[in-house]
Amino acid sequence: MATVTEFVGVYDADGGVRGEVTYVIGHMLGRAHCALCDITHSPVRRKPAWDEMVASLGVPVRLLHRNELHPERDSALASALQGEPLALIAARVDGAWQIALTAQDLDTVGGDVDRFRATLLSRVRERGWDLAAA
Repeated sequence: MATVTEFVGVYDADGGVRGEVTYVIGHMLGRAHCALCDITHSPVRRKPAWDEMVASLGVPVRLLHRNELHPERDSALASALQGEPLALIAARVDGAWQIALTAQDLDTVGGDVDRFRATLLSRVRERGWDLAAA
């Protein structure tokens, strides 16, 4: 059985003060949308339910903004994500990166942390993956 040792979520938004402000304004105006942002954050801060869910997985979950994904530092991850619409969740499976949840998958979750967890674990089972102990 293939083993997942890490998940990485990549937001369809830039990090940093400027990126955060740009996203918030764009979101309020209906010009920006990031399904992963909706899952991990309430309008003002990160959801405690997200942190609890991550702790329950037993596998590290790293979150990156699209401008924080550096091809020279994360070349294998950047290569695996090339051309994929954001936001998404990638999984390191037996050392190789694979897309676990697409932007469309994240949209269907509707910002709900419990639905995200169920969808992610269902995908893990469908693909015959096992979660490594952290």
